Amino acid sequence: MESMEQEPREAGSSVPAVREPDLARLAEELVTAASDRGIALTGEDGLLTALTRQVLQSALEVEMSHHLGYDRNDPAGRNGGNSRNGTTPKTVTTEIGKVTLEVPRDREGTFEPQIVPKHQRRLAGFDEAVISLYAKGMTTGDIAAHLEEVYDTTVSRDLVSAVTAKVTEEMRVWQNRPLDPVYPVIIIDAIVMKVRSGTVANRPVYVAMGVNMDGYRDVLGMWVGPSGGEGAKQWMNLLTELRNRGILDVCIVCCDGLKGLPDAVGAIWPEAVVQTCVVHLVRNSLRYSSQKDWQVITKGLRAIYTAPTADDAALEFELFAEQWEERYPAMIKLWRNAWSEFTPFLAFPQEVRTMIYTTNAIESLNARFRAATRRRGHFPDEQSALKVLYLAARQRGTSSRGFDRNPGGRVNNWKSVLNVLLLTYGDRLTVN
Repeated sequence: MESMEQEPREAGSSVPAVREPDLARLAEELVTAASDRGIALTGEDGLLTALTRQVLQSALEVEMSHHLGYDRNDPAGRNGGNSRNGTTPKTVTTEIGKVTLEVPRDREGTFEPQIVPKHQRRLAGFDEAVISLYAKGMTTGDIAAHLEEVYDTTVSRDLVSAVTAKVTEEMRVWQNRPLDPVYPVIIIDAIVMKVRSGTVANRPVYVAMGVNMDGYRDVLGMWVGPSGGEGAKQWMNLLTELRNRGILDVCIVCCDGLKGLPDAVGAIWPEAVVQTCVVHLVRNSLRYSSQKDWQVITKGLRAIYTAPTADDAALEFELFAEQWEERYPAMIKLWRNAWSEFTPFLAFPQEVRTMIYTTNAIESLNARFRAATRRRGHFPDEQSALKVLYLAARQRGTSSRGFDRNPGGRVNNWKSVLNVLLLTYGDRLTVN
């Protein structure tokens, strides 16, 4: 007796299981068939365009059948009231180019297609692709040229601008969203951009990133400052906004020697400690010294900022000053002026020190900002500048080793860090 292959069945059922389609094999067969017939993959008459058109057209027909209650040419629809009434041509822009469809109509005019809504000329995937390219630093002209080259479809710069303009309201809501009552750490830094306001000028853009009680980093807000740079009034306005959005207390505020910030922090959150970024302090020290001495200087500075206690750090600094003050007095003065804001992190174990003594997290975000703005000479206004930075901040990515480069990632070894912070700050952290 011949052996017959049995259809796979669901467990405990006599009904044959539905086979999952082999999409990889199907795609391979389609590409091979298109190649044999000389059909291009992309372009107006390409395989991808034809497939997209067929899928959308079929979906529209299914929607119409569901709306009327019967399929095309079904006798059940005769003399049943509403019925099909021809089609209307419509061209929509998709991720793979422009596709012309025949949108079905009904006699009563009540059909409202969902897959391609009325008055919509772009599918959602297209807008998302444009916004992603914009966030990666491409200008409107670059994006239009890219779409024409890759997908053989003409898209105007005005259309690209219209797509990205939709982000403005989303950004406004994000900038005004409520925040947590307490943040163990807030990191503040600035990046300089060219913005037109009458004339083109260098404008600082301040960025605040908070570490919440679960150890996750979150960009709290971004603000364009005046061309003259930061000052006490500017910082008061910025920090007051954060307080009005719900932040009642902050334990540690890390910054890069921003003028006027410590006084503003003391006025808004009296119990907060201001910590200077050690990495920036070291970099600024090297500006006052000859390159031939950098190796010895950085070794001496490392002995200061890795000291077990503040007293040990003070002893190391005095030895360092004896060695270099005569040759580089400005470098030693820099450290003396910053000493009270340099030493707070020395009271913590290494895990906490690593988190609070450097603004590396926000520096990484700034690197992403620079990549997104490098190809733009200047921005026509503040909102345009903030829009690009907002899109860059929300973009996710991976490093060459496959690690998540999301700015909102979690602090390493957070549980150990949190235990130390709770022992130090106690009830101040339990408000959440």
